[in-house]
Amino acid sequence: MDNKLTIPYDVSEVSDGYHTFAELYDHRCLLWINVLQSNKDKAFKTWRNDAGEKWDGWFIAGLDTDFGQITYHLPEKLWALLDVKETEKNEGYDGHTPEQTLQRLKKLAVAT
Repeated sequence: MDNKLTIPYDVSEVSDGYHTFAELYDHRCLLWINVLQSNKDKAFKTWRNDAGEKWDGWFIAGLDTDFGQITYHLPEKLWALLDVKETEKNEGYDGHTPEQTLQRLKKLAVAT
């Protein structure tokens, strides 16, 4: 039995009563850019992943921490806003999962 609920609606407009998903995503992107701008010595941006693949409309913005790498895909409209080192591809990708990213962000918060 398939327990999926499909709603014919633009998910980006779903709200928790305060913010839409689209607003929260914009906040996350700009917060991440601020973290990277504050850690330029460890930050990078690239159009390609570790395998050299590229996604139209997106780039990778990352931070190499003592706890492992943290990366997010960001919309290309934010590329020029991020003033950090540009790399050919993400050489340091370690296969981190979303859960590992959360753990690394927590460690980074405690270490700062």
